[in-house]
Amino acid sequence: MKNRCFWVTDSKLYQDYHDNEWGTPVYDDQTLFEFLILETFQAGLSWITILNKRENFRKAFDDFDYHKIAAYSENKYNSLLQDAGIIRNKLKIKSAISNAQLFLKIQKEYGSFSKFIWNYVDGKPILNQFTKREEVPATTDLSDKISKDLKKLGFKFVGSTVVYAYMQAVGMVNDHTSDCFKYQT
Repeated sequence: MKNRCFWVTDSKLYQDYHDNEWGTPVYDDQTLFEFLILETFQAGLSWITILNKRENFRKAFDDFDYHKIAAYSENKYNSLLQDAGIIRNKLKIKSAISNAQLFLKIQKEYGSFSKFIWNYVDGKPILNQFTKREEVPATTDLSDKISKDLKKLGFKFVGSTVVYAYMQAVGMVNDHTSDCFKYQT
């Protein structure tokens, strides 16, 4: 049996996510946007809730195509509010649309969102060396800074806790604990 990080349950979905995605560096704008949307919808909820609805989100949000999402009409917004397969939070749905518009703006300015976001860690993951659950932070000075910068640009639902979870998910930080089979030194 594989030893995994403390937060992984016996859910196959959770285990697959942990083993194949979480903490793996992502440099592709499409995937970075998908995680941005998923993390913003997760605010105040459990990650397993989002994972269980991920395919529904994918369908509802046009495979996370930020070009399409940025151009969503009022009709599309209203249909999303009726979609029981996703989190039907008015503000989060509105933020997905405006965040997609801002994502495009950053791409235009920096060449890619990846260049913009990975610049905060000089293009390579921060490898933490945590041994216990208590050591893994919910926020850091860096997530505070990124959160503040994103909010200044107009992004919504990007508080420091959401940003740190995003950093973990896309591998900007590697927080696999030392007893986890995915741990790297």
